[in-house]
Amino acid sequence: MPVPIVGLTGGIACGKSFVASLLAREGVVVVDADQVARDVVAPGSLGLAEVVAAFGPDVLDASGGLDRKKMAARIFAEPADRKRLEAILHPLISMESMRRLASVPESAPYAVYDAALLVENGIHRMLPALVVVTAAPEVQRDRLMARDGIDAESAAARVAAQMPLEQKVAVATHVIDNGDGREQTAAATLAVHRALLERLGRGRGAS
Repeated sequence: MPVPIVGLTGGIACGKSFVASLLAREGVVVVDADQVARDVVAPGSLGLAEVVAAFGPDVLDASGGLDRKKMAARIFAEPADRKRLEAILHPLISMESMRRLASVPESAPYAVYDAALLVENGIHRMLPALVVVTAAPEVQRDRLMARDGIDAESAAARVAAQMPLEQKVAVATHVIDNGDGREQTAAATLAVHRALLERLGRGRGAS
């Protein structure tokens, strides 16, 4: 019997990776689209070659890998560049993610596909459940400033460039607020995990 796949998404700097790590502790297999995105542009990969062909060698760092900060700054400043990069990477990320999800062992309670654009791409419609991680805009902004070393204006622009969280919450099966501290988030995540086990009929994986 195939292992159910649950979607996990949220806004930028909302902390969905933290939620994913908590679910992994419960035996859930997590396929992280961000990690897949790094893997498909690893040095020597077809993905990296296509990105360089589209944007030029100045997107590479000193070691020959993709300079992700430089690339991020470019695509947030130029929507056309963002669309061009997505057109290159999204098919590669999708294929590799599906390959990894297909290899999840049947002993897992369920699998989680952790991806930022699940709702934007309509992938959530194909999944039995969707978990959305949220945080207030000012929390997102402050986390981005601390994480990426950018100013408040740049951080606010990155938050504004994404689909409003309200639209994701509107199609969510479960919502986890990650703006009130890690203990509260951990408790909420465990409650969602138990609810998912019940929903998916996978109670044998309950902790």
